[in-house]
Amino acid sequence: MAFQRLCEAIETIQKYPDNLLLQAGVIQTYEFTFELAWKTLKDYLENEGFDVPSPRKTMRQAFQAGYLKNIDLWLQALADRNKTSHAYDEEMSREVVQNIREKYFHIIQELYLFFEKELNHD
Repeated sequence: MAFQRLCEAIETIQKYPDNLLLQAGVIQTYEFTFELAWKTLKDYLENEGFDVPSPRKTMRQAFQAGYLKNIDLWLQALADRNKTSHAYDEEMSREVVQNIREKYFHIIQELYLFFEKELNHD
């Protein structure tokens, strides 16, 4: 459900890219979608027998296991998530929204499709 909300947010912000309220909504939707994504990945890896106590370690292990393709982009997505949850700056927000639209949405979508395939495989 979170991923669908992110899809809706991305679609809406494309229609009104300069709307600050919508930008804030995209960022918040991204934050909780990102949280759910890494925590789901963490649970999956722990079920596989890995010890992954943090988002960074989870992503690195998932990359090593072949579940994530672009570790640098995932780590950038984590850094932007951390920035947005601790500070608000209009210019930073625009930059993060652009990154969400152009980069992070796609890696989260890949992970979503991976888990969808795993779920339907069982």
